[in-house]
Amino acid sequence: MRPALPGRRSATRTTIRATSDYAKKRLETFYPSARASRIEEARTFAERATAREPDPDVTEALAGVARLSAPTDVRVRDRCLATTDAETYSDARERIPELSVELVEDARDLAELARGYATVIALDESFSGVDIEGDVRVRPDALDSPEEIVPERTLSFFARNRDSLRAAAAVGRRADLDPPCDLAVLDDALSRLEADGSVADDAELDRLTEAAADLEGVIGVAESVADDRLKEAIAERDVTIEGADLLSLVERGAGVDSLLSRELADEYAAAVDAAREHLIDALALADEEVALARQVFDDEPTFPVERNAEAVSRLREELEAARDRRAARLKRDLAADLAGLRGDCETLVRDALELDVELALARFARDFECSMPTVEDADRSVNENSGSSSEVSGFRIEGGRSPLLDVPFDAVQPIDYAVSGITLLSGVNSGGKTSTLDLIGLCVILAHMGLPVPAASARFERVERLHYRAKSTGTLDAGALEHTLTEFAGLATGGGRELVLVDELESITEPGASAVIIAGILEALSERGATAVFVSHLAGEIREVADFPVAVDGIEATGLADGELQVDRSPKKDLLARSTPELIVEKLAGETGEVGETSENGSDVDEANGTETGEGNDSGGDGAGGDGFYGRLLAKFDARESG
Repeated sequence: MRPALPGRRSATRTTIRATSDYAKKRLETFYPSARASRIEEARTFAERATAREPDPDVTEALAGVARLSAPTDVRVRDRCLATTDAETYSDARERIPELSVELVEDARDLAELARGYATVIALDESFSGVDIEGDVRVRPDALDSPEEIVPERTLSFFARNRDSLRAAAAVGRRADLDPPCDLAVLDDALSRLEADGSVADDAELDRLTEAAADLEGVIGVAESVADDRLKEAIAERDVTIEGADLLSLVERGAGVDSLLSRELADEYAAAVDAAREHLIDALALADEEVALARQVFDDEPTFPVERNAEAVSRLREELEAARDRRAARLKRDLAADLAGLRGDCETLVRDALELDVELALARFARDFECSMPTVEDADRSVNENSGSSSEVSGFRIEGGRSPLLDVPFDAVQPIDYAVSGITLLSGVNSGGKTSTLDLIGLCVILAHMGLPVPAASARFERVERLHYRAKSTGTLDAGALEHTLTEFAGLATGGGRELVLVDELESITEPGASAVIIAGILEALSERGATAVFVSHLAGEIREVADFPVAVDGIEATGLADGELQVDRSPKKDLLARSTPELIVEKLAGETGEVGETSENGSDVDEANGTETGEGNDSGGDGAGGDGFYGRLLAKFDARESG
């Protein structure tokens, strides 16, 4: 079935009611189909969707839901994989692309890697029992459990999708969906994850991280604490040195350190203790780290107080190693918790996004007061009310209102219209003929998509093709006219059930020729049993030249008021509607007193006394506007309509 413009415009109207990009794209996958099974499948979904009650709280939560995406830029540089086998090397690179993979020949190469990486994971069983300095782990099964080797893979996935998962969980709660997992467990796991994929809110990890980062600065402050204590002690003490002692110190080359050791040993010990306590307290060191911290300042007196560089290095290494061990364990534990939730999380998000699709349809149906139409095959069916059988063909729309008009929907006048077979639709300009045609096309497409239509009720024959031709902008040249005729020739001789909607085809060429061409097209469509609605101002002329009784319906204008047409938008059966010029002539006739019936010879009949006023009576004005002129014009319109 070939869709037409009204359906595409309606899809836009529907998708703007969707909250997520997924729902907008998902709605675009609905398409008009001639297959009953496809229509029924979509219809089942739409019926479930339109039964939902849109909730603003759910809509707000849906705004944060997006399809899950796996990061492709995860790289881990503190560890590597090592193997002696080329095939394993290739397999490892493919299965764990986040890590560097190195080919080694022996334990010596492995030891060399251990000096450059915090952790080396050996994939060969042959390295078991080999004593290598550094963090070297032999894991022949590593490729079978990549989440354990690279927990960052799982953590990065959840970190990237954290906001969407939280929004989906909120949707599940507010919409009272049946979640695939325990949402409280999911919330707890996500709360332990930072946006960058690191572990959040672990006091011990935070302590170790801060201690390693602040170590240098804190040691500098501790040195100042010790130096200030010594300066105060020296300033407060009178130190007396015997001449013999001074000579002995000079001969030995001793300096201030010796004087401190001899005269201020206790004060120095107190100053160093103060420096150590400051270092321990400022870094909040644990018991196992305190011993290393005390070695940072020696007991041997010096001034100014000096740090022990080797001890500082050992303390830094211990803090960093403890930090990395803690972070790695937390990552593994959190990744293990989250890895088990991944499948459920994908289901959770998918359910939320599908709910968005359903709610978009529900809002569309409510906003445009839609109903689910009936789509039937063109066969014999039993009328449920009368029990009689009737052929299902064409369409019937009751209380239909087009959402395509550039006016508020509640201001659109509902129409009722039914067609079976070939019909010409007549009516005044701006009376709603094109809007009616658009409404038919829109409803037919939506019905064949399995979706609700903007009508109180509707029934359609299931068709294989919909041909919609909009109004031409002007007379076509010879080449364009030839192309148009070729197009309609193929349409008129094709196979399958079809609905043809055409708007003012007469504009393609001269009126007389247009009537003949349209009549011929309608004859061919009638022979094929097609359903067609042709909007035309030449309905009378077409009916005259057609070789079968063409049905003519009309959108009736009841008159003019303040220059505005008064129109009943629902087409009337078997009515050649009056044109706008006829209404204007009738209005002028009424204003000049030329109202009433017209006699057979064209004279006006005075309604007051039943006498003819006489043909061509121009008294009281010129020939263009005197009495009887408008009556004669009206008589010609009547003759045309009755002919």
